[in-house]
Amino acid sequence: MIKKVALLAFAAGLLLSSGVMAQDLFPNKYVKPNLGAVHARWFFYTPAALPFGMAKLAPHTNAYGSPGSWLPCGYDDRHGSIEGFGHFHEFQVGGVVVMPTVGKLKTVPGTVENPELGYRSRFDKKEEHAEPGYYSVFLEDYGIKAEITATTRVGFHRYTFPKTDNAHLIFDIGHKQGESSDVVEAYMAQTGDKTVEGYVITYPEYVKFCQPGGRVKMYFYAEMNKSPKSVGSFVDDKQVVSAKETKGIANGMFLNFDMKEGEQLLMKVGVSYTSIANAKLNLQKEAATLAFDDAKQRAVAEWQKMLGRIEVKGKSEDDKVKFYTGLYHSLLGRGISSDVNGQYPKNDGGVGQIALDKNGVPTHNHHNTDGVWGAFWNLFQLWGLAYPDVYSDYMQSVLDFHKDTGWMHDGEAAGMHSNGVQTNFMGLALAAAYNCGIRDFDIKHAYQAARDNELEYRNRPFGSGKYDLHYFVNNGYVPYKDTTISNGWVFNFGASHTLEFAFSSYAVANMAKALGKKADYKRLINQATFYRNIFDSETRYIRPKLESGEFIKDYNPKEAWKGFQEGNGYQYTWYAPHDIGGLINLVGKDLFNERLDKTFFESQKLEFGGGKQVDSFAGIEMLYNQGNQPCLHIAWLYNYSGKPWLTQKWTRTICNEFYGVTPSNGYGYGQDEDQGQLGTWFVLASMGLFDVQGHSAASPSFQIGSPMFDEITIHLHPKYTKGKTLKIVTANNSKDSFYVQDASFNGKSLNSCWIPRNDLMKGGVLRLGMGATPNTSWGVATPPPSMTR
Repeated sequence: MIKKVALLAFAAGLLLSSGVMAQDLFPNKYVKPNLGAVHARWFFYTPAALPFGMAKLAPHTNAYGSPGSWLPCGYDDRHGSIEGFGHFHEFQVGGVVVMPTVGKLKTVPGTVENPELGYRSRFDKKEEHAEPGYYSVFLEDYGIKAEITATTRVGFHRYTFPKTDNAHLIFDIGHKQGESSDVVEAYMAQTGDKTVEGYVITYPEYVKFCQPGGRVKMYFYAEMNKSPKSVGSFVDDKQVVSAKETKGIANGMFLNFDMKEGEQLLMKVGVSYTSIANAKLNLQKEAATLAFDDAKQRAVAEWQKMLGRIEVKGKSEDDKVKFYTGLYHSLLGRGISSDVNGQYPKNDGGVGQIALDKNGVPTHNHHNTDGVWGAFWNLFQLWGLAYPDVYSDYMQSVLDFHKDTGWMHDGEAAGMHSNGVQTNFMGLALAAAYNCGIRDFDIKHAYQAARDNELEYRNRPFGSGKYDLHYFVNNGYVPYKDTTISNGWVFNFGASHTLEFAFSSYAVANMAKALGKKADYKRLINQATFYRNIFDSETRYIRPKLESGEFIKDYNPKEAWKGFQEGNGYQYTWYAPHDIGGLINLVGKDLFNERLDKTFFESQKLEFGGGKQVDSFAGIEMLYNQGNQPCLHIAWLYNYSGKPWLTQKWTRTICNEFYGVTPSNGYGYGQDEDQGQLGTWFVLASMGLFDVQGHSAASPSFQIGSPMFDEITIHLHPKYTKGKTLKIVTANNSKDSFYVQDASFNGKSLNSCWIPRNDLMKGGVLRLGMGATPNTSWGVATPPPSMTR
């Protein structure tokens, strides 16, 4: 076996020769992919990928045989062995795993507890390296240096072997991987001396009830720099020597090699959701002549460019790590599903075609995505601010789906409905884009799609969400009532759905008004008031109602799941984001502030979530839960209730105490960093900007919090604004000096704790003077806009 020291020196030499040294790069050097990588979601840890890439390569520690669904899996930083390197990592999508080995051939991976039972390899964390676009690790059991990187649609592998006549490359294609669930059929064949190709078809858990009979299809085409001396196939531990193809389930192939000391096995893998031919085309167009080091350098440069759209300066290195790792996650979680030629997987199982420009380049990309539940409080605000081109692309993708099916999705896995939360906020997303001036798509089509999302329920497919919309539209609320779906899950989310549907109705109402749709506006703005229909004036809490119109009995507002999705009545009583002014009138201003104070003083004792409990739902029975979407706006509500200095205090405190810089404490302790939403919230809060209304107002605004940095520069996109940069500059800012004392924008004094978004997007400088004690007279004169005010 090759000596480890020599191998590491060899790898270091490659890094030097490529001119890519992560520690010299800004801002990439502040991204720590392992931050929060304990008990993390399937798509969370994919370091060898580009922003929104299709090819998302990553090591697996616990993906093989996963039950599917949404449960944390894939890579867990607590584990000490690797079972392979996967290519597809999206919500409900996973497969095509490769593992290099040496010695006796094994075709099952073994377990975390007993890696020696299979082809797993132990590794030392000190010899693992992850950065945006690249990952490497030393596989101790085999003496192999493994490295992976990617272009948008092509995965690159480089394995440096010891001297051996018994090297193997194992392709596992027929087993559950991550969120993929059941494999229906997997095929692979050797098609040339140095090429293999194949496909995997799966039936994910969410597709089973969102679109029964639907299938997720993944295709691949791989080229190697060396011909195997022999090949074979397997089904679990049953091996067939010399078989050049395999078809079925629980199957895969192995390729055998003789390797010299320090010899490298290189492989490029083109991936696609439409066909093997397009997987091959993706490889040829993106990587035909690209060497591994060049691909890595390009990946690193692309991340630098995208992350560099926002530059922060400050004294705390940890805050920069939190910021840029959060920004990294905001650009990673929702990968494209269209090929270089513009073809994409359609909902009916066919292949769609995106229009091409005069140069033959697709006008936009199509995207996979989990639902956008809560994304109006993070991703969409950030994308609209610094990545409006991405926001536009994403909306075009949603309209593709609507064109193909007649309905918008709220979660799409390779064309299939995969709605994770059974609501649908795509109407709000479209309206918010319109309100922000992002309008380079078919507005007529977009409005019709958004309108139908809020008003139409007849013949609506379950996968489109809002299965209970008819109650809301016709009765003014969704009742407290069990709904059992095809897989046996029971939903009872009438109260939270009532609140959510009212919020999204408000957003689309404003779009209707802007477009002169008077009748629609009247209906939608009336629906926006329906949150009041389940407000109990006696307890002054939101309270589920029965179909009879009576409130449920024996109500405990802290009891989770009882009428509320992933939360409780105490948390959801704050959920009227479009009309906080109206909510304050209902609750009473004094009680409103009293409850806010109790919420944060008590929640601080549990790190603003579930304490140190490692669980995605830790905190849903608490007063507040930063680890999940329904609570992400609450700390900003003091801006509306006359105490903006407490928004400054608590948003800064949450940034300091909920968020960490370790694998176990990145986003709480093992809570649900759902496709970048928690990290993106940190990005916004640490810049001191947030919109409780989620840009649903006709003229959106940003509420002001407590920026954590001395200077923040946002490079504005020239297509969507005339401004070049927006700077946020603070004076006397420190860990103990976080209260706003005074503010100005472009030299003009700012006395409100909010500012119109359109003003900021013209560019300029927002200056904030900070102090160690609250200035209780700043920002209190005029509260932020609200439907009632």
